[in-house]
Amino acid sequence: MATIPSNSLASTLPDIQSTGDRRKVAIDKVGVKGVRYPIVLRTPGNGKGNGQLHTVATVNMYVALPHDVKGTHMSRFVEVLNEHHESLSSDTLSDVCKAMKERLKADEVHLELSFPYFIDKKAPVTGQSGKLDIDVGFEMVSNGVEDFVLTLKVPATSLCPCSKEISKYGAHNQRCEMTVRVRLAEGQHLWIEDLFAMIEQCASTQVYSVLKRPDEKYVTEKAYENPKFVEDIVRDMAVRLNGDDRIVWYQCYSENFESIHNHNAFAFIERDKRAN
Repeated sequence: MATIPSNSLASTLPDIQSTGDRRKVAIDKVGVKGVRYPIVLRTPGNGKGNGQLHTVATVNMYVALPHDVKGTHMSRFVEVLNEHHESLSSDTLSDVCKAMKERLKADEVHLELSFPYFIDKKAPVTGQSGKLDIDVGFEMVSNGVEDFVLTLKVPATSLCPCSKEISKYGAHNQRCEMTVRVRLAEGQHLWIEDLFAMIEQCASTQVYSVLKRPDEKYVTEKAYENPKFVEDIVRDMAVRLNGDDRIVWYQCYSENFESIHNHNAFAFIERDKRAN
């Protein structure tokens, strides 16, 4: 029995998605959400940008749908992802968006990836090496112009200045999560590692994956010597972001997971440097 090629079979089946719609309501975003997919990211490597990191991303892919088209072709999103997942980086997302536009015949596309990223960090005293995982996001909108946003969530430690000042001994500290979202100037590039190093310096002290006793002594004392409110953290983040000409827009915020309160502390700053 002869086998009918899948593309020939598809051409004989009705294409309901491409039929018209009479309600005259355009859809801002339609597509696939929550696709878990293995990806390969380009990393600095030995400083030449030839390193690789394998991870698993959660991917959202959308198009804007005109008012007169009934639906989009969901399988085509994953087809595009299949073709590009082995060479993803912030500067190749435009290729994926271009392919989405062509395959889905769309004027506007949205691509979002979130994934764990692993930073090599050495303990501050013993030099014990370990990998620290952070959450990273890529977002791109392409509709004639391209808008890319890089997001990092950086774990750290904060120590309360008030607690240190009023207590006879000790001070309460807590984990904090610092989040930064940035847009870059045209033609500029910023490695995840560079942005991470910039932001983690803004807390009372850093966190590590491996700490021996001499390291624990160091980070405990370092936090005590460098107390910061959540307000201090986001202001220090803003100062560093303001000083980097590669960055033209940012949001930075910190959530401190309080150890002696039944609530968290939070602060947020947004600035568009192009508006000045």
